[in-house]
Amino acid sequence: MVDDETRVLILGSLPGEVSLARAQYYANPRNQFWRLLAALSGQDIPDDYDARLRVLRTLHIGLWDVVGSAERTGSLDGSIRKATANPLGELAASLPRLKAVAFNGGRAATMGAAALADQPDLVLLPLPSSSPAYTLAYELKLARWRTLSPFLSDSG
Repeated sequence: MVDDETRVLILGSLPGEVSLARAQYYANPRNQFWRLLAALSGQDIPDDYDARLRVLRTLHIGLWDVVGSAERTGSLDGSIRKATANPLGELAASLPRLKAVAFNGGRAATMGAAALADQPDLVLLPLPSSSPAYTLAYELKLARWRTLSPFLSDSG
C-alpha cells in the first residue's frame, strides 16, 4: 500500500497467518503495530481496516513486505524458507517523496537494507519487531520506534 505521497515506507518481512487470512497488514490483535503508530502520530487508529489505511495515507506512510514469496509454517520469521525478495529498489525509485524506509523487525532489516543499499538519499531505520513473538517491552519498542517521528511531520 503506497502512493505518490508516501514519505515513509514501513517494511515487514512477510505477513503472519492472521494477516494473510484477513488480507490485512498487522491483523493479529496482539501485534503492537497499530498501537505504536497511534502513539507516534497522536492519531486515533480505528478498528476498521479501510479507515486504518486512510490514516496511513494522511500520515504519508506506505506498507509493504520485504519478502515477495516464501515457504513458511506458522507466522515466525525464523520459519521463512526459500524467500524471494520483493523489488524494493524499484518501488523506492518510483516514490518521488520517499524520505525514509523503516524495517519492522530484524529479518526485514537484514534483507531490506541490502536491497536498498544503492539508494543513498534514503534514511534506513531498523526497528524492533511489533510482533508479539518479539517480547521486548512495549515502552522500549516505542522508544526505538520514535526514530520515525521526524518523518511523520509535514516538514519531515
